[in-house]
Amino acid sequence: MLEIVKTEDTGIIIATITGEAGIGKTSLACTFPKPIVIKTEDGLKSVPIASRPDALELVEDADQLFKQLAAILKENHDYKTLIIDSITQLDQVFTDKIISEERSETKTLATAMGGYGAGFNALSAMHGRVRKYAQAIHDKRKMNIIFVAHTDMETIDLPDQDPYSRYSLRIHKKSLKHYVDNVDLVGHIKLDMVVKGKDKIKKAGSNGSRYMVAYTTANCVSKNRFGISDDIQIEIGKNPLQSIIK
Repeated sequence: MLEIVKTEDTGIIIATITGEAGIGKTSLACTFPKPIVIKTEDGLKSVPIASRPDALELVEDADQLFKQLAAILKENHDYKTLIIDSITQLDQVFTDKIISEERSETKTLATAMGGYGAGFNALSAMHGRVRKYAQAIHDKRKMNIIFVAHTDMETIDLPDQDPYSRYSLRIHKKSLKHYVDNVDLVGHIKLDMVVKGKDKIKKAGSNGSRYMVAYTTANCVSKNRFGISDDIQIEIGKNPLQSIIK
């Protein structure tokens, strides 16, 4: 007989926050309950000192990262949110490790480990290890997990539609699944912009307000498991997902 397990709404989430540089990704992540930050870049400089959370030493190599993750999982503490800022720079940290372990003169992932995609597979496996650590921390320590990622434009060329562009995470496509497929929310932060002008002379303007797209759209990689279907306005110092998290 099948054992039925009811899904529990814990209020503890795993989310990926994306956006262009300086848009406020780290600031938003820091509004989650009692956070601690694993830094692969120093995005905390953009957060006012009074609101700046605790952080571990800047990650300079992959071994250091996994030691920090193990410490958060196993050592006693009362933090409620883990922020990894950013997985984009983490992608470079992992790339450097893979290339540095090569005995040949290779300097790119494309030719690493004999080529034929082996280097990119190794890169994805390292991101997968991060994702497994994050899941263990979420499950055992009851912590929110927030991945911060920069974005780039990519072209989607489907067989039954015209090509179009969208915002996607700035990491290799083979590693994308770890931060998109099995997470509760992928939110893309955007400026509230207005384009003015006539003919070919147009200018984009903004009053500085920001919003987050967390529903499925063709414009960006985004999703959620909470029924969110509208843009979410972002206020400085306030968590726009307060109704979802603990």
